[in-house]
Amino acid sequence: MSNVSQSYTNMSIEVQYQDLMRVIIVSTLSTVPSFIFLFLNGTMLFTLRSKPVFRDTPRYILLYNLLFADTVQLAQSQLLFLLSIFKVKLPYPVCVCLSLLANLTTGISPLTLSVMPLERYVAVCYPLRYPTIITIRNTGAAIIVIWIISSLNNLTRLIFFFPFEMLKNLQMKDRCSNIALLLGTRSDQYDTAFTCLVFVSAGVAVIFSYIAVILAARLASANKALARKARNTLLLNMMQLCLSLSSTINNPLLTALSRTVTMTIFSWVQNVFYLCFIILPRCLSSLIYGLRDQTIRPVLMYHLCCHQKLSQ
Repeated sequence: MSNVSQSYTNMSIEVQYQDLMRVIIVSTLSTVPSFIFLFLNGTMLFTLRSKPVFRDTPRYILLYNLLFADTVQLAQSQLLFLLSIFKVKLPYPVCVCLSLLANLTTGISPLTLSVMPLERYVAVCYPLRYPTIITIRNTGAAIIVIWIISSLNNLTRLIFFFPFEMLKNLQMKDRCSNIALLLGTRSDQYDTAFTCLVFVSAGVAVIFSYIAVILAARLASANKALARKARNTLLLNMMQLCLSLSSTINNPLLTALSRTVTMTIFSWVQNVFYLCFIILPRCLSSLIYGLRDQTIRPVLMYHLCCHQKLSQ
């Protein structure tokens, strides 16, 4: 009998050791790149507020809005991921607030990406009217509308789909996530419809602007260099839009997998999905624009090098 008990004890210790190693490996693999990209995004945000040329240029103001939403989303996602890895259970009100923040910033990125191509379209196709159409005031109004649309989406989900009866038990029984909140089938259908509407609108804006820029580039009076740069920027916007769309399929995939695979396999798959669908889309904006833009790059490198001149 003692041998059987000792065997069970050894197995239990081995399982706990494997679980601990998994937690250490996964948390390290996710936390290290997250903090690196949070540092890069934070430096990029500081760079975009460091000089008047960035603060007073509409496309840099839109980029700041995009980066800010991505940075908040990445920080919040990493916090929830670490809480999930270490099996920390939050009170329902705290989890709801974090979930609302995640949904708010998730909607900001594609909405901003639907406005940025139109700015490039006006710059190439209507260069003489650009200063009167794309003003700082109009850009600020567009950003306010973006935040209002995303906030109204959040408010709709909260009012019509949130199960308020869950608040009777303040402590959650599971880890905090959209899946754990169990908003129901109607909420899933609403989220799908809203996501499709946003991404279709953004896709139409990018494709329309891209075709218009190509047609404008063929005209003898067009600025060829500006048209070429705008075309490349629009292609990058399309790539960012696809990456943002990939993050929206994270929860549906996890929901489907949670019903078909074991908890151990689900945990590893969840970690891989987190790296591919959450971290990667949120970190590329600073790299794409920071290294490509000739105006941003020297200032960004100056701040990344701790105010050391690159020639030294």
